[in-house]
Amino acid sequence: MSNRSSDVPGSDSGEELPSSIPDDVWEKFVRDSEADIRASAPKEPSARARMVTERLRQQEARGELPGGWRTGPERRERGARRRRLWAVIGVPLAVALAVVAVRPSVLPGDPFGTGGDGDRAASATPLPPETAAPTAPPEAADPQTPTLERPFAGSPAERWADGADGIRPPAASAVGPFGKEQVSKALEQTKTLLVEANLDPATLRGSRPADALAVIDPRQTDLHAHLDTALRAPDKDHDPLTMFSRFDPAEVRLVGTVVKTRGRMTFRPGKEKDSVDIHADYTFVYPVVRAEPGATEVTRTVVRRVLDIRLYDTAHYQATPGRISVIRYDENAGNSACDVYDGYLHPQFHSAAPTGAPPTGPTVDPYDRSKELDRDRPESCGSVSRV
Repeated sequence: MSNRSSDVPGSDSGEELPSSIPDDVWEKFVRDSEADIRASAPKEPSARARMVTERLRQQEARGELPGGWRTGPERRERGARRRRLWAVIGVPLAVALAVVAVRPSVLPGDPFGTGGDGDRAASATPLPPETAAPTAPPEAADPQTPTLERPFAGSPAERWADGADGIRPPAASAVGPFGKEQVSKALEQTKTLLVEANLDPATLRGSRPADALAVIDPRQTDLHAHLDTALRAPDKDHDPLTMFSRFDPAEVRLVGTVVKTRGRMTFRPGKEKDSVDIHADYTFVYPVVRAEPGATEVTRTVVRRVLDIRLYDTAHYQATPGRISVIRYDENAGNSACDVYDGYLHPQFHSAAPTGAPPTGPTVDPYDRSKELDRDRPESCGSVSRV
């Protein structure tokens, strides 16, 4: 888990369904069923009843009885008893069928051959957008091995939004000297910076993120010079990973086209007069495999980024109209080799020996968004509790 922070110079319950039929319902069903069965059991007819039956049979043979005489009260009573019996059986049976239909896992084994797909589908239900800092890390996901078909299996990110859909600027409003349209444009430019720096396929393969750089005020000459050096000749002091997500295409490739994204963006009147401050905090999850034919082992790298952006009033500041200024950019990368400064993230695979320096920092959960990234945290590379 690597930490990189830079200040720019000058700057979700519902109740669970029952897992079985309650004992009292089942006992009532057994008692009522036995009583009805005893009541409906056939009895040996008396001698008088046999004489009556024989006389009626002879009358029927001579055609002396009307049609339908057999459907008398006794047969109707037997029908009523059968209906009562099915009513007693049907209620608990309906309850049991409803439970099994909603949650097949209550049955032992896998009688329907689902393999638990129903539970997995429920667990992958998309989360609503994040509007505030969560109060705790995401719950542990089912321990499933990621595959080429399901690269986010076993990860909380399986329920996160796909790519740019996970970056939703808030509704804009006028702030100080800025109209609603100006604030809206600054929010959209912040999204552009995040998308082009962390989701654009060319950027991920190591290309120069020109569209991301284009929204940053060109008057931030020191920042542009620093990022330009980092992209051309990366080293420990000029690391492009502080702003951009990049993987060596000769080493790994992305699985599919989806990067999972979760976070939030806020704005408020700026700390400096006649300005607007925008705060963005997002986590990106990248599933990758080795860049070799037939590779199937999937691992994930998790990157959290924090951006503080400022929109200046050009009537009072030397700023370029229609551009945003980067005040702070911070980054934590989980599951990437420690102390490697070649400008690329280096995911670690379970089947291979670790590369880079041994971790010296604490073990952290890269999916935990309940805590802010501390500006003063030690710049040490730790390990992750899950990927």
